[in-house]
Amino acid sequence: MNDRECTEQHRFDEKFATLPIDQGGAGRHRCAGCAYDLGFWHGYQRLENLRLDFDSLPYSQAGTVRHRSPHAAYALGYYEGVVMYYGELAARASTTQAISTATET
Repeated sequence: MNDRECTEQHRFDEKFATLPIDQGGAGRHRCAGCAYDLGFWHGYQRLENLRLDFDSLPYSQAGTVRHRSPHAAYALGYYEGVVMYYGELAARASTTQAISTATET
């Protein structure tokens, strides 16, 4: 079990202000920012077997993450991580295509 308090600056990120309020269940008082970061990392890696372990997340009652759903934060992070992965993949493909075209002329 993780009893530490989150001290990361993401606790004040306005993106979390739109997440649903959640004051009950397993994720109570867990840091939604840390849940987002974990989801983002899992999404960027495109992990397929997902498990959100609330006990691994620090507590937070500060800023915009206060009473925000760690479930929703994780899901948002996962989605944005996948989008980032495919965006970088497309950028690499575009660069490769541009180099290939330039060397053909």
